[in-house]
Amino acid sequence: MSDLRKIIVDGQEIEVDPAMTLLQACEQVADIEIPRFCYHERLSIAGNCRMCLVEVVGGPPKPAASCAMQVKDLRPGRNGEPPEIKTKSPMVKKAREGVMEFLLINHPLDCPICDQGGECDLQDQAMAYGVDFSRFREPKRASTNMDLGPLVSTTMTRCISCTRCVRFITEVAGMPELGQTGRGEDSEITSYLGQTLDSEMQGNIIDLCPVGALTSKPYAFTARPWELTKTETIDVIDALGSNIRVDTKGREVKRIMPRNHDGVNEEWLADRSRFIWDGLKRQRLDRPYIRENGKLRPAGWSEALGAAASALKGKTVAGLVGDLAPAEAIFALKELIEGQGGRVECRLGGEALPAGNRGAYAGTACIEDIETAERILIVGANPRSEAPVLNSRIRKAWSRGADVAVIGEAADLTYEYAHLGTSPADLGVLDLPEIDGATVIIVGQAALSHADGAGVLVRVAEISAAHPGGHLILHTAASRVGAMDLGAVTEGGLEAALEGAEVIYALGVDEIDLPDGAFVVYQGSHGDRGAHRADIILPAACYTEEQGLFVNLEGRPQLALRANFAPGEAKENWAILRALSAELGATLPYDSLSALRQRLWEGAPQLKQIDVVAENTLETLEKGDLSDTAFEGSTGDHYLVNPICRASPLMAELSRNAKERKAAPIAAE
Repeated sequence: MSDLRKIIVDGQEIEVDPAMTLLQACEQVADIEIPRFCYHERLSIAGNCRMCLVEVVGGPPKPAASCAMQVKDLRPGRNGEPPEIKTKSPMVKKAREGVMEFLLINHPLDCPICDQGGECDLQDQAMAYGVDFSRFREPKRASTNMDLGPLVSTTMTRCISCTRCVRFITEVAGMPELGQTGRGEDSEITSYLGQTLDSEMQGNIIDLCPVGALTSKPYAFTARPWELTKTETIDVIDALGSNIRVDTKGREVKRIMPRNHDGVNEEWLADRSRFIWDGLKRQRLDRPYIRENGKLRPAGWSEALGAAASALKGKTVAGLVGDLAPAEAIFALKELIEGQGGRVECRLGGEALPAGNRGAYAGTACIEDIETAERILIVGANPRSEAPVLNSRIRKAWSRGADVAVIGEAADLTYEYAHLGTSPADLGVLDLPEIDGATVIIVGQAALSHADGAGVLVRVAEISAAHPGGHLILHTAASRVGAMDLGAVTEGGLEAALEGAEVIYALGVDEIDLPDGAFVVYQGSHGDRGAHRADIILPAACYTEEQGLFVNLEGRPQLALRANFAPGEAKENWAILRALSAELGATLPYDSLSALRQRLWEGAPQLKQIDVVAENTLETLEKGDLSDTAFEGSTGDHYLVNPICRASPLMAELSRNAKERKAAPIAAE
């Protein structure tokens, strides 16, 4: 406590870290609100809006910007008293009123038609700290709107030049595509050479903008904030498990926004997770279907379940777990299929993930460890494509001085790195020098699904044991770690699970081609690859339409809550499996989701610890080969990774735009 310093805030004496800014000291310790527009906890300090002015007693006879002044810069009183600052004095009140009047000089009266209305910082602070008149009578300035692409709508006349968008896109996203030009009244935010944004995280500038200058283009004019029902849940588009809030109006999802979680996604969200909501209502399966004479026809639930039960009875059955399945559905599928003498498998990409060895498939590090690592080694992964929010955290560590090295695809990751090779053999001969800090190794699916995936995992374990820090597995499926925890695996992998299978029960399996000849029962939410191959279709809810447990890539169980209801006759995944078990005459021993979870937790108690990362131990692995065959690139199209994405017109447009940008420009002859 000796390194803390005493200060007085509005007559209240507190002890704070001298490195804190006055704004942080007031809010975090003294619990006093300080208004601001440009300051943001996760961005660099700009100090250009001047809304956070406070009075420093004994200092210059003018207010000081609390975001740009540290506690250690304060001087004690004449007789050695602690430094004193005031946040509610007449000087501060007059200064804030003047700043607000200045900001509103050119701001248009767009509130009735502005999408920011109802959740606008400028509105709120004008009410709390402004005055009810303006001395400015001249015409307001107008600005030209930028075209930033299909995600972010711009109304630059409303811009107050806080530069939050510029700092985010440069510092966090690592794509310096926005900047500020001009001075004074001529200053404006603009994109580089008038181009659209290329970042996979550009939607975050919508949240950061304190006014209505940057708003969501797909959400524009569809709802007001007070009309929406807000549900806190979990994102499943990648395996990071970002915390999100789903806003619904009636039965329809209107927007998806990030929630703050320092251990997972901080307060950022990838664009495909934020804007995927238009895919939730398109190409949906809303009734059961049965294939007759090569064509699918609609059926009732009793007929479809009866047909599925008849197909399963007495047959060799393989149950496959898709990428978006909640843990409860996986558990019910495992009990149902194994009760019929069948096999279950979740490693659909052929990943070398050993069953029962949690340190091998969930890693021994946690996501937060990336920030404090002195060295980060990426093996067979492209985090920018596979998990953009995780990539931004790696960039954060790099910007603080961490060394980043890559073995695998040489892609643009938005930060500098040492490229040490492309194959398992390069990993085999790697000799990392000793450093004082931790080394975090991130292993991707391209490495684990490689022919030498088992050898890669062994080598990673050896390096991890020799250097403090641990490793993470960058899964591409939100359901994978939960399925591994529940033992939804077959010795020998996917090939062994499908060997001799007469019937395949596909739980949301849309990423692989199922073998010809087998009878396929498909349970899922969208008419994608799995439904096209199916002989019986059982329509299910998707991730916003049912409660479910999902375990993220570091082994953190998180609870997704229902935000809206499934369309038509679609049912919750676990309930379909429970009903089918009754048709089979092997009724599963639970009638409710809570009873199912109690049974699930008996076999996998770590899943009961919601939002807790267990300390995983890495058991001994068998040796494997390390060839010089290069790792393949990151899997698939970033914007079309699952059936919900592929049903989204917006994701299709983003995918097309990304391909056009990557195509080599043709010179005019």
